[in-house]
Amino acid sequence: MAQEEVHISSLVVHVKPEYLDEIKAQILELPNTEIHGESEEGKIIVVLETKNQGYVTDTIDKINNLEHVLITFLVYHQIEHFDSQSEDDS
Repeated sequence: MAQEEVHISSLVVHVKPEYLDEIKAQILELPNTEIHGESEEGKIIVVLETKNQGYVTDTIDKINNLEHVLITFLVYHQIEHFDSQSEDDS
């Protein structure tokens, strides 16, 4: 039975506060991204749920390269393994 994995990661993105809404909209355009919090100082909490680690690093690079983003950093990364055949299929 094949095992699949899901990568759950959280990021903190620090942006220039006057561009907070603009950057949030750009982040949400990226696949598999969710925003779970923000601060008036320009910090955004982003959660990713992906099938591989490469997507996590690619997304960090994409966000970090957005204009008005000061820095993006990984805070949490967990890998969950599960069988590709669900219990309902057996």
